[in-house]
Amino acid sequence: MSKNSLSHDIRLIREKKDATGGDILFLISCGQKIEDHEKEKYKKTLVIHASDLPNGKGWNPHIWQILEGKTAITVSLLEAADKIDSGDIWSKVHCSIPKNALWDEINSTIFEAELLLMDFAVDNFYSLTPQPQSELSSDNVYYRLRGPEDSKLDPKKSIAEQFDLMRVCDPERFPAFFFMHGCKYKLTLEKI
Repeated sequence: MSKNSLSHDIRLIREKKDATGGDILFLISCGQKIEDHEKEKYKKTLVIHASDLPNGKGWNPHIWQILEGKTAITVSLLEAADKIDSGDIWSKVHCSIPKNALWDEINSTIFEAELLLMDFAVDNFYSLTPQPQSELSSDNVYYRLRGPEDSKLDPKKSIAEQFDLMRVCDPERFPAFFFMHGCKYKLTLEKI
């Protein structure tokens, strides 16, 4: 972002009511539906989504993929469309996620890919021809939105069996937890 801030007016907003218009609106971890009249304030509205679209549409895709055992995540840059995660693809970046990476390291890796894709969009805004997504896919996975209950551990299972779940849990927002002896316990995982 700092690379482009010298030649572009860049604003970071957290609420759609603050989106006043411009060339590109990037939607990153956006939980609000952006209506057509809001998108019309921009030349392009682009979404960054952490899956190899058209596979892995929906919510929290990189978390679900890590829980599936994947060690590589593709992050896609696509045009916003009425049907969620179905717009034309601008570019993709592949990320390696080591088996020992914790939630903050995973997020940092995904964020670096997002920055690369935003730079790509700015640099290629006028010259790129986006590619439509193939509707024919052998893996039409749609991920549901994760909630606090998805961070629940089973005290009868081993650490090894639940390590991927423990390492993707944000210790502040969605901490790993378990119940034992009538109490609920929070588990925080840190490297030492």
